[in-house]
Amino acid sequence: MDLTRLAVDAGQLINRAVQYTEETLGQAEKTELHGGVEELLTRAESTKTWTDQIISQTEVVLQPNPGARLEDRLYERLEWTGPPRPRTHEVLGDHMTQAGLEMGPNTPYGTSLLRCGEAQKQIGEAERKFVQSTNIHFLTPLRSFTEGEYRTMQDERRMLMNKRLDLDIAKTRLRKAHEAEAEARNLNASPLEDDYVAHFSYMFSFLRVKWLKMWAQEISQAEMELRICQSLFDRQSEITRKLLEGISTTHTNHMRSLADFVEAQTCYYAQCHQNAQELLKQLASIPAVLCSNNWQSAASNAINDPSTCNHVANDPIGVNQVYIFPPINLPSVSSASHLHWY
Repeated sequence: MDLTRLAVDAGQLINRAVQYTEETLGQAEKTELHGGVEELLTRAESTKTWTDQIISQTEVVLQPNPGARLEDRLYERLEWTGPPRPRTHEVLGDHMTQAGLEMGPNTPYGTSLLRCGEAQKQIGEAERKFVQSTNIHFLTPLRSFTEGEYRTMQDERRMLMNKRLDLDIAKTRLRKAHEAEAEARNLNASPLEDDYVAHFSYMFSFLRVKWLKMWAQEISQAEMELRICQSLFDRQSEITRKLLEGISTTHTNHMRSLADFVEAQTCYYAQCHQNAQELLKQLASIPAVLCSNNWQSAASNAINDPSTCNHVANDPIGVNQVYIFPPINLPSVSSASHLHWY
């Protein structure tokens, strides 16, 4: 390990910390960034903040379960392939299908459940494609900015701040060097008196001038250091400015990704609407008497009025019509007494 280089870096870090502290307390001047760099930095910060929030909320829309989101993020960080997770509509479709088989596929209710289950599975498959398209064409470009481009911007910004601190330190050293030179001239021009206080004051001023010269170096050396720091600061400022100007291109790319997201969303909702419309037509083709909650009351009215029953039986069955069974001849009370009920 190069101890000399380590000592130089430690001293530079301490000087930057002192300069930053004095600037924060208002005890030192701060060089302003030129060329609109400060506005570009603010714009980049705002883009990063809102992009993170958009990504987070989009993940909530795609996967409302926070535990599942955490598990997916863990697999992504570890670069593992997670187990396939069924969508909620697919799970609902499986339950409806199992219920339809249990109720009987030949019964109207069982048939309805089977058809609803198949439609829910189709909606779940459409949702899976929508999630996959959103991850590829929308979330991935946004994450590419927050995890790639913005980190590069932050590195250049950090380097620019260090160059600015070095420039302000060089300015302070040059000012201190001029102050030390002026105090040295005043000290040599002032006659030395014979009393103790005058000797003590002279010694104190002499040590102060020596300390200022030791810290601020000579004027010529401080001026050379200032020119070097100014050149490095200007160069880094130009690099950072050009990099930050690319935020406009980033906004254009995000607009393109946003259009892809809306297109995928439109296709997904259109597919869901189509599946729901087809399911509605299929359910309408099933006899309504077995799907209505009021079929028992309708049957009771038909028993009391046989003419209505005959009229309904001869008419074709529509979507909003109720098919009524013909009246059933019940056994008499005397014959019913011989029946055994269990």
